[in-house]
Amino acid sequence: MLVTDPLFDVARPRPVLASRLLHEGRIWDLRSDDVDLGEAGVVTREWIDHPGAVATIAVDDEGRVLLLRQFRHPVGRELWEPPAGLLDVAGEEALLAAQRELAEEADLRAATWHVLADYFTTPGGNNEALRVFLARDLSPVPEDERHVREDEEMSMVPAWVSLEEAVDGVLQGRLHNPSTVVGVLALAAARAHGYEHLRPGDAPWPERRA
Repeated sequence: MLVTDPLFDVARPRPVLASRLLHEGRIWDLRSDDVDLGEAGVVTREWIDHPGAVATIAVDDEGRVLLLRQFRHPVGRELWEPPAGLLDVAGEEALLAAQRELAEEADLRAATWHVLADYFTTPGGNNEALRVFLARDLSPVPEDERHVREDEEMSMVPAWVSLEEAVDGVLQGRLHNPSTVVGVLALAAARAHGYEHLRPGDAPWPERRA
């Protein structure tokens, strides 16, 4: 197939003949659906119903990127990640969630916000939509307004690295967090084009779960 128009993912769901809740979790649920694929027949697919998330690539005046080292139990590793968090506050706008997470996890605020990338983390197994923001013109959160970190966040270690070092870490297979991979490479592409094609921080996001 020869594609002559710009590539564009489209919403085109198939009929769901039956849906079952297999497990109701604290953050996300496991479901099983019988899906009618037309000529291909009816298939059963188990998938995770996820609230979605945001991540922020914060860049300082020297062009360095902030990454946080955080333990992730499912993979048994400490990963270098951008500040990020779930969209688990009802009605909260994605940009406000990103601003909240940047303040809570990195003690930072930003005056300039853009969207770097939107992606589905695991479209074959869950519906998690994740938006990666670019935050610039940073300033510290005052000491008396800082968030008290708990659980895995208590042991997070921050590091400011050059974009070149971060890109090398992705391409050499040393960095594995998906928002780090997507965000760092998107930032490199955006910078190469003078940040001309970035969307505003409050750009529409129809892929986010209603």
